[in-house]
Amino acid sequence: MSSMPAGGVTAAPSPGGSSSRLRSVLFPALPPARVRVLRVIVHAFVVLDVLTFSRDVLAHAGNAGFYTPVALARLLHLPPVTAPLAWTLLVVILAGCAAGIVGWRPRLSGAVVAIAFWLWMLYSNSYGYVAHDHLALMVAVAVLPTVAGVPTSRADGDRPGAAGAGSFGAAGAGSTTAADGAVRSEAAGWALRAIQIAVVATYFFSIIPKILYSGSLANWGSSAILTWASIRRGTGLAHWLVAHMPWVFVPAQWAGLALELLSPVVLFLRGRALMLAVIAYLGFHLATLALLGIHFLPTAICWAAFLPLERLRRPGLLAPVLSRTAPCSPGSRRGGGRLR
Repeated sequence: MSSMPAGGVTAAPSPGGSSSRLRSVLFPALPPARVRVLRVIVHAFVVLDVLTFSRDVLAHAGNAGFYTPVALARLLHLPPVTAPLAWTLLVVILAGCAAGIVGWRPRLSGAVVAIAFWLWMLYSNSYGYVAHDHLALMVAVAVLPTVAGVPTSRADGDRPGAAGAGSFGAAGAGSTTAADGAVRSEAAGWALRAIQIAVVATYFFSIIPKILYSGSLANWGSSAILTWASIRRGTGLAHWLVAHMPWVFVPAQWAGLALELLSPVVLFLRGRALMLAVIAYLGFHLATLALLGIHFLPTAICWAAFLPLERLRRPGLLAPVLSRTAPCSPGSRRGGGRLR
């Protein structure tokens, strides 16, 4: 498999063979319009995140003695955060996200957000707590700037300088036009796939600390750790379950383990099966929120990368943004392609 150069042209893969199949998995041709909508969602959530969930960076400015840099922060030789640096990063992130939401120079604004937000999260994670629920969100801000704005219909592609069928334009290498006139792009597919893999990795690799903590998944699944967590920090619902239905916790633990172990399967689901999987994982997070007050929103938001966001109609909340960044394609008016 050849790598995808920035803005360059890749050789078309030979039909059939393992290389072609691997390419279709890692570089699926998907609508760049989906990336546009996801960019709005991700940047809007980053604004919420830095103002709430990861706002601790501002407080860390006076705690240089507690600075224990994570590996990447050590590699970059980042000094302890100071108040001027923290506030500068916050202003840059907010400004960059605002630019990204309105569609102003998506690659430039997205790159600014990616650099500033990564620095922000490195500082947030270097004072005693690593927020693994931010993995997919950090990958999202890093890969979304690799996809620039492109026309989304055949009519737009026929304009001079536009990316038409089979061309390699602003969408990146491997742009094509589907039968319904909607543009598909391997660059968009790669960015979305990278976010999807990060989402799945968040669940799958959470198995490792469970094994290290309890010795085996069987020990963890049959333990009373969820009961203990419900007693220690549970909501009123969790306390009621402990008192009246304590038997429910062990099956719930095994159900959670099953979701984590089977998470890579989601990458290969399509259509209704994919939608049901997304609902199941979001339902899992809703349950942890109801029982323990743990929201995991940074990961939950990134499940949007699995959804056909291009189907969103122009009227509504995103209308002012999407109307500035992309014309409505015939495919999107009819509901777009199948769920991938």
